[in-house]
Amino acid sequence: MIIKKLAVGPIMANCFILGCENTKESVVIDPGDDIDKILMELANSELKVKYIINTHGHFDHVGANKKLKEVTNATLCIHPEDEPMLMELSKSASMFGLSAENSPRADLLLNHGDKLSFGDITLEVIHTPGHSMGGICLYTKGHLFAGDTLFLNSIGRTDLPGGNYDTLMASIKTKLFNLEDETIVHTGHGPGTSIGSEKRENPFLK
Repeated sequence: MIIKKLAVGPIMANCFILGCENTKESVVIDPGDDIDKILMELANSELKVKYIINTHGHFDHVGANKKLKEVTNATLCIHPEDEPMLMELSKSASMFGLSAENSPRADLLLNHGDKLSFGDITLEVIHTPGHSMGGICLYTKGHLFAGDTLFLNSIGRTDLPGGNYDTLMASIKTKLFNLEDETIVHTGHGPGTSIGSEKRENPFLK
């Protein structure tokens, strides 16, 4: 599997491009900004985008949805509880003194247990509310793309609308910590980690 990580936008959210080496089909997870950077990486890797997947609806993770959708015509996906946020990106970004373009509505609403396939790769949707009501993680073959649910020695913030600390802790402990310790965690900001490391070292989860 091809994995490309791009830190995009003023908040440096991690956008991930996943590609099938055999078919060159791909998905883009959390295109938050810097559409030219994303498109350049896709072109350099000769990848065709099948799905645009939002792990949640916060503007720093979805700000380039509109432009990426226009260029690729890929299927835009998000959990139903966060879809209303896509049409409020300009307003939510302005609260932080930033700007974002409202997203189109989703083409496909994702729920817990759903699967998305591109080329030889299948992603499983894990609903992990707590950072937002519709937050999801995506799992495949020892890799977890965690959005803002879990970080290196930290967890997603829960003080934004739709956030809830107890809900987030339950999501991590009852869903993510059931995965193998060796699972690599690709986080929504900053460096990656592993499930085993977070079980042992994360001060919020001991």
